[in-house]
Amino acid sequence: MQKEIYILNSHGAEDYNGFKNRIFDLSNAVLEKYGPETLKACLTVKAPPLVSVIPFKRDKAAVLSVTRESGDRMDLICQSEGYLGSYLVEEAIPVAYHKNWEDCTPTPGTCLLTLFHKKPGLDQDSFIRRWHHGHTPLSLRLHPLWNYNRNVVQSTLDDDSKWYDGIVEEQFRKDSDLLNPLVFFGPPLKVPIHMYQVLMDTRSFIDMRRIETYLATEIHFKSPGSP
Repeated sequence: MQKEIYILNSHGAEDYNGFKNRIFDLSNAVLEKYGPETLKACLTVKAPPLVSVIPFKRDKAAVLSVTRESGDRMDLICQSEGYLGSYLVEEAIPVAYHKNWEDCTPTPGTCLLTLFHKKPGLDQDSFIRRWHHGHTPLSLRLHPLWNYNRNVVQSTLDDDSKWYDGIVEEQFRKDSDLLNPLVFFGPPLKVPIHMYQVLMDTRSFIDMRRIETYLATEIHFKSPGSP
């Protein structure tokens, strides 16, 4: 079983509701045509706050995560409007929620979706070591994470895909756990120290000029074990 990730963005004057509906329709069509083992979407469904300590992108983006036996590229996705790329990834989930809600309904809370490239000049082994053994433990210690889905890009599934080194989905039980810096970087008296630690840590392995962060919502269209 392998995990594939497909990334799409909006087109033209498409609003958030139109983008969400298009991704929903596409996800259901993928289920019907390809029958993957699992299918999940993480997508922007509303505008991020105008003011935030997190530099949210205001573009619309969707990440479709699929697990299945190896097969041909899913052209139904790759030929869709706004298609950016498809990737074979290695997944790790250092902390996981217990899913007790129905498929095709939004996961409670909110998600921080991050797409990034490794710092220029950093070799792959150092990048992975800093990310997995430095940044991940720091994030788990400082942030109120409910679910942490970490994906290392192994290869693209076509030559036209935009390259990323990492794709991360961080789930929080409540919007305020992510959007309130006194909670996200808490406790309050240590917020400035924790913000500095996180900034210095991410700068050590991520190309901060090209990082993309989105305020997103997660939807399982077919979760593990679903018929």
